Amino acid sequence: MELRDLFLTPLYLLLLYGIAYAVRRRVTNTFTRKYFIPALTVKFVGAIALGLIYQFYYSGGDTYNYYDHTKITYHAFTDSPLLGLKLLFANGEYDPATIKYTSQMYWYKAPTEYFVIRVASFFAYLSFDTYSVIGIFFAALSFTGIWAMYVTFVRISPLAYKKLAFAVFFLPSVFFWGSGLMKDSLCIGALGWVFYGFYHVAIEKRNILFAAIFGAIGVYTLVAVKVYILLSFMPPALIWIFNENNQRIRSAALRIFLKPLFLLLGVGASYFGAVNLTAGDAKYDVDKLGERTKVNQKYLTTYVDNGSSYNIGTIDGSLGSIVRVAPQAIIVAIYRPFLFEVRNPVMLLSALEATLMIYLTVSLFYKTGVLKTLRLIIGKPVLVFCFLFVIIFAIGVGTNSGNFGTLVRYKIPLMPFYLSALYIMQQLTVKVKARPQLRPGLRRPQLAVTR
Repeated sequence: MELRDLFLTPLYLLLLYGIAYAVRRRVTNTFTRKYFIPALTVKFVGAIALGLIYQFYYSGGDTYNYYDHTKITYHAFTDSPLLGLKLLFANGEYDPATIKYTSQMYWYKAPTEYFVIRVASFFAYLSFDTYSVIGIFFAALSFTGIWAMYVTFVRISPLAYKKLAFAVFFLPSVFFWGSGLMKDSLCIGALGWVFYGFYHVAIEKRNILFAAIFGAIGVYTLVAVKVYILLSFMPPALIWIFNENNQRIRSAALRIFLKPLFLLLGVGASYFGAVNLTAGDAKYDVDKLGERTKVNQKYLTTYVDNGSSYNIGTIDGSLGSIVRVAPQAIIVAIYRPFLFEVRNPVMLLSALEATLMIYLTVSLFYKTGVLKTLRLIIGKPVLVFCFLFVIIFAIGVGTNSGNFGTLVRYKIPLMPFYLSALYIMQQLTVKVKARPQLRPGLRRPQLAVTR
């Protein structure tokens, strides 16, 4: 961060807050409105804090590597706006006009990283290439998807709106790692829009055009940056569709008969989609996932230097070995690090959140009963979706991370879904003695206004 960050950041914060106050009335209701500005604020705090931590604690890292690339694109833009635009829309191809700049970019031919650089460069052109301003733009962009996620959960479980706000907005790891100039900010926001789009198009069948457009943008972003998030989302989402339609069948006998068929169709469609989505991809091709997981785990475990590595078992490159270590991967992704495993301040934050997950999970099963809780999950399609997504994603990040330092960042997409599912279950188990005169669900929060 430089001197201009101190002068320009407050000005851009005022601008973004002004926009936020202007749109708040259109995207909130009486119950959700009070969370809009605080949720945006913690995103801004997370973005600035991430930059400071990487500068003064880590002395560099990915966020500043992205920024170093935006300096080059911004320099090209000041030399010639046309050159800047060429770099903004470049896709790793050779261009004599831009070779002077692209030859300095280590990530120019890395599609995933360069996608982040393109987004950052666009914001750099608007902010005189100021790191902290780029960071708060990333936070604001990510917030749009996070808010979409929240209003979707509130639509599903209106009475749990207070606890859902905490689950989606105020988990420290989520707003810290998912707010600044990083891949994770784009991905958590994109996931929120995918969730919003999927629910409104496929489940509720309402506000379809708006939801489809922004859901598609979310899908495009995840494919470009971290397609494995989308791969984890697809199977549970398709199963949710089949479960929802199965529950709408009036005949109980026909429902029971068709449910296994719906599940098989969901799993089959998910596998077909995953295979076609990743075909030929060196990182995520389904046929190469086992070998890739082995390489990632070995690399991240070997090169960690802060005592935060963990071992869940041997992965030999086969899918069978991933299945064998899956239970340990789920536990490590959701419930670890334990408090006694803490080695640094970042791990302490993650350990406190993991302890909260353990407490809420054990408390729910204890108060409700194991069998009743399982019946509750099976009987509610949204809960089946949330827990399947969390399990699949936890296996993926738990087997690929190898150390808590990277795991705390990789796992943030699953945390709002897991905690929201727990809070929705809590709400379902509460016996409401008297209904309030006005429920949060009577006026749903909308993200688009039809005239």
